[in-house]
Amino acid sequence: MAKAPFARRTRATIFTATAGLSLAVALLPGGANAAQGDPVGRPAAGSPTDTTPAGSPAADGLPLPSQQSLARRDARLTPAEQRPGVRQLRKQLGTQGVLELDPTTGTARQVAKLDGYLTSASGADPEDIAREYLRAHPDVFGLTAGQVQGLTLRKQYTDVAGIRHLSFVQSVDGVPVFGNGVKANVARDGRLISVLGSPVRKLPSQLPPAKVTGTQARKTAVRDIAGGKADGTAGSDTAKQVVYPASGGTARRAWQTVTSPDGHGMWLHVVDAATGRVLYRQNLSSDLEATDTTAAAPGSGQPLSSSPATPLRTGKVLVWDYSPGAATGGKQHTRHLDTRGWLPAGAKTLDGPIAHVYSDTNDNNETDDGEEITPAADGTFSFPFKPFTGDNCGPAPCSWDQKTPYSWQANREQNAAQVLYYLGKFHDHLQAAPIGFTRAAGNFDGRDGDAVQAQTDDGAAMQDGLPDDNHVNNANMGTPPDGQAPTMQMYLTGGYSDSPDYKVPSGNFGDVAPVVYHEFTHGLSNRLVVDADGVSTLTGQQGGAMGEAWSDWFAADFLATKRFMKDDPRVDGEVSMDPPGWRGDLSLRSQPLDCRVGSTSAKCPGTKEAGAGGYTYGDYGKIYSGGPEVHADGEIWGETLWDLRTELGSKLTESLLTRAMELSPANPTFLDQRNAILQADTVVNGGRAHNALWQAFAHRGMGYFAAALTADDIRPDEDFSLPPGPNTPLVTLTGKVTDNGTGTAVSGVTVSISGHSSGFPGADLSAVSAADGTYTIRNVPEGTYRKVYASGNGYEPVIRTITVNSGAADWALRRNWSASSGGAEITEFSGVDYSDFGCGPASLIDMSGAVWGSEANGGTNGTGVDPVHSTVRLPAAVDVSDLRVDPTAGCGDDVTASLGDYRIETSTDGTTWATAAEGHFGPADTGRENAVPLNTGTEQNVRYVRVTMLGNQAADNGVDCAQNSGPSGCRYLDMTELLVHGTPHQG
Repeated sequence: MAKAPFARRTRATIFTATAGLSLAVALLPGGANAAQGDPVGRPAAGSPTDTTPAGSPAADGLPLPSQQSLARRDARLTPAEQRPGVRQLRKQLGTQGVLELDPTTGTARQVAKLDGYLTSASGADPEDIAREYLRAHPDVFGLTAGQVQGLTLRKQYTDVAGIRHLSFVQSVDGVPVFGNGVKANVARDGRLISVLGSPVRKLPSQLPPAKVTGTQARKTAVRDIAGGKADGTAGSDTAKQVVYPASGGTARRAWQTVTSPDGHGMWLHVVDAATGRVLYRQNLSSDLEATDTTAAAPGSGQPLSSSPATPLRTGKVLVWDYSPGAATGGKQHTRHLDTRGWLPAGAKTLDGPIAHVYSDTNDNNETDDGEEITPAADGTFSFPFKPFTGDNCGPAPCSWDQKTPYSWQANREQNAAQVLYYLGKFHDHLQAAPIGFTRAAGNFDGRDGDAVQAQTDDGAAMQDGLPDDNHVNNANMGTPPDGQAPTMQMYLTGGYSDSPDYKVPSGNFGDVAPVVYHEFTHGLSNRLVVDADGVSTLTGQQGGAMGEAWSDWFAADFLATKRFMKDDPRVDGEVSMDPPGWRGDLSLRSQPLDCRVGSTSAKCPGTKEAGAGGYTYGDYGKIYSGGPEVHADGEIWGETLWDLRTELGSKLTESLLTRAMELSPANPTFLDQRNAILQADTVVNGGRAHNALWQAFAHRGMGYFAAALTADDIRPDEDFSLPPGPNTPLVTLTGKVTDNGTGTAVSGVTVSISGHSSGFPGADLSAVSAADGTYTIRNVPEGTYRKVYASGNGYEPVIRTITVNSGAADWALRRNWSASSGGAEITEFSGVDYSDFGCGPASLIDMSGAVWGSEANGGTNGTGVDPVHSTVRLPAAVDVSDLRVDPTAGCGDDVTASLGDYRIETSTDGTTWATAAEGHFGPADTGRENAVPLNTGTEQNVRYVRVTMLGNQAADNGVDCAQNSGPSGCRYLDMTELLVHGTPHQG
């Protein structure tokens, strides 16, 4: 398999993320370096440091953010930021403007104003308005007039609020650029709302012809997921040529494929058209829970039919509106699918204009004999529910017996008809105003070949007539770009336990309205939050979390509005995603959506680490016991949105949330979406809800000084402040930065107040220390700031809480002599060079959490491999007091590729070497920096350090590569960081 990650792609293609260069005008940081998913060799998320640097000021009990986070906060003035046009526009936008440069392209990720518009009203064509703005700001968007003219308008539509949304793609030889481009949003009266996209500044005039065919690319993509057992591609798999920009200004002709490997979900790949190498992969499937499940291949929808219902009323069905056993909406009643336009009159299967529903009991993504749903004896699709009895049955009746193979067949047809009814209801709800998920916006319509392909009882017969562990208690939705059919899979539910706290009825998620509506909403968010070419950008940690939250929210909002779900604003803990009869360990969420901050309700228990009551932004990564997880962390966003609904009402909130998705930059953070919601309020509501919105967001820790670096920032900065009022006193923060070992002044260190470090000292709340170590940050609103940072120029970051009213804040920082920001460099290395993919040897010394990755040639199970090394030249000779190594894998590899056997050598001249340490890192050493004692005599007068990777942790994790070559440790070995502490050598 080619080396590639399984998750998020960094914004603007394959480039390695660099220091945080958010150019958000003072008020709104909103997440630098927007990402759309990960390219091959993505920068790793980074592991939080578990120690406070020696000699650092007291951190007031606050944990340090990751090295990656703070390294990227070390914002310095880049050539892009110094361009006159960037500075000028930034001043024009005002205090509630957002001008954020993408550090990988040097072009604008987003330009907008929360309290207004970028241009005045105009009767001109929206396309002309957008192109003229791009031409007027070449320093910001990096495009010449000719390049602006060469942009292709891929899509333009008007939403239900009258906003025109335009998507422009860049191209070479008529082939669109993958991931980049320009999106523009224009109000009804012709005022420009925002421009998004991170266009690529330099593209070649032409590309070499493809050597790999589309068919070969599809097969490569399938093998990349399913391995050697893959025997081909499905008829619905697609491939189209794209341009894939790479670091260093190069670009590749490539194939973008969408495939559904058997049992491995729906995936988007980019495959090099010259070499056949996988450059990028993205999972297009979203699950109801954290369990890893699959999505199936799309089928075929039928054209919309305007034929009147026939006398046979073949569309007659027996359905409930919420779920079986529910106090409201839990009894079957008759409805007609054909009169509502959800099924053609006279249909012989459940294949209609908005969905095709069939059983896929063997999970082979095909409609085998007996899996289509055909009419009952009376010619209708009316199937009475046949209840089962058992230990876990009641108050919700069971629909099958977990101990009896094929018992689910009794309600197979009933469940499929029920799912089509739910899909029809929710399709119409989302399509109507004020949500407006219309055909033009990208909804699911058979006329476009993308009616929902819903697979019920999915995998029910996988294990001798019973579902296996991978096909129970879950559901998922796979959403490809507009024009390709999404897939939805509904599983059976059930579980065995003697514990009274573990109760899962033997039912079917297809019978549960909030579950079906949750999955359908993944289609909404993944069709609206997209890049210029229409590919979903909800691929980062925070974007994925919001995807889960939106799915919960839109489902619960609809059911509460229809009064199938209780929601008394005076009572906490009513709005639960759990079906009737579920409780305890298998609850879908840790608590209901309507849990307020500080709630003492027993139904709002929170978690041990996050505490009781409603969640706030600072609880990110603390809700699921295993750390960051999109379903768990999504509860923060979902509860925040429910606060908005309680304050603003359902209709206005539906409008703001949907418009914000359409106004969103690529791979948004929670704060990007906060900003987009404020923008939406400006456009559709005249800004009348701004105060209420700020109150709600600040209450949940997403206030004025909250900050997130990227959508992959798993430790965002929480803040509860409202925007400072016009009469807030402004003071000056001063201080001095010194070396904690020598006490000497340190220059070139950035000191920044969380949320306001955008690389413009003196304009933002940020400054760089001068030659004498002093810094000055002017015009700081008086108050207490929970997270103030000092980092950079080779020094490890420190975080403090500071009350700013007068006086100074001094900093004593520890030098990492092997940091490239302080002058260290890689002088030579062996092994494959993955620098183009963000995983080269330079990542070893960048303090960013990025990974040095290489290939584990030779050896067995990570031992006895061909050694690979990197040599680091320190900026000065050092007497080493402490050397640390973070052996954690990354670059898309699993933990088995983490550094195992190692050797460290030191040298005074780079010629004569002494072995300073040898050993082995195991699983307990990953995710942290490990002190490595050096042999006596090898730690003095060190100018060079050579690190040799001799093996990985495949064997430590029980891998036998002879039996299973899938784990990364069978092919790769990685390490994250080398840190060297000490004092300059005297002599």
